[in-house]
Parts: sequence; structure tokens; C-alpha cells
Amino acid sequence: MSILVAYFSASTGKVTEKMAEKLAKAVDGDLFEIKPETIYTEADLDWTNPESRSSKEMKDNPSFRPPIAEKIDNMDDYDTIFVGFPIWWYIAPTIINTFLESYDLSGKTIIPFASSGSSGMGNTNANLAPSCPDSKLIEGKRFPANVSEEDFAEWAETLDI
Repeated sequence: MSILVAYFSASTGKVTEKMAEKLAKAVDGDLFEIKPETIYTEADLDWTNPESRSSKEMKDNPSFRPPIAEKIDNMDDYDTIFVGFPIWWYIAPTIINTFLESYDLSGKTIIPFASSGSSGMGNTNANLAPSCPDSKLIEGKRFPANVSEEDFAEWAETLDI
């Protein structure tokens, strides 16, 4: 079984990136950063500003798909894909949909994991399901920033993969 840990980390603190690195070690998976063609600035990420890029993407046009900078050439090599992101408005940022929709994920297992100060996963799976048809989408989990590699290993053992 080959495992990929793909993640999108927008903030300068790189919380999701650090989590993804720990998860990849815990599950012996390959690591891939989902990068937007146009990087998000701090102003873009200001969720308190209804005119910010992230606010518009998530609230005004949830079907918007920000283009990604690069794709994985060997997606067929992976059976299981963990996909990580910060929670935005109780769902995954739409760039995660872009990533999932960029591949034929038929028969693969998709497992979301998220960073968030306090928000839960909300409607994440419901919003991601149309982007990965014919795959097995497992209910995701939000983790605190200080999650350990051991915590990820224990969680992974409970999953049906």
C-alpha cells in the first residue's frame, strides 16, 4: 500500500505543513505540498474582511477552484491519500477540491485531516465528496497544532485503510 500525504498550508506559521510532515513520518508516506498558482498573502487570508480573497472564495463563490501550481505525475502509485488543510468556514479551502478534481481517484481511499484553532470539521466531507467520486472518503479529523507523530500513528491505526 502506497500512501501520499498532500497538504495545503496557507499561513506564515505553516501549521498544516508541520502536521503533514509528522503524519507522513507516522504512516511512512510521501509528502506533497498543494501550492496555489497565486500565493495567498496575509491580506488574502484575513477572514474578518469580507472582501479578502479567501472570504470571497469561500462565501461568495464556493464553486470557485483556485488553480494549483503543480500536479503529481505518479498519482496512480498511491492507494491512500491523506489530504491536509486549515479549516476555512467549517470546510476545506476550495483549493483542496481543485487538487482532488485534478486526478482520477477511483478506488483510492481519501482521508482529510485539518488544522484549526477551534473549528471542527463541519461539512468538510460533504463538500469534498463530489470532488472525489468513486473513491472511499473517510471522515476526517481536526488536530491541534501540537499533535505528535505518535498521535498520528495511533489515529492511523484506527482507520480502515
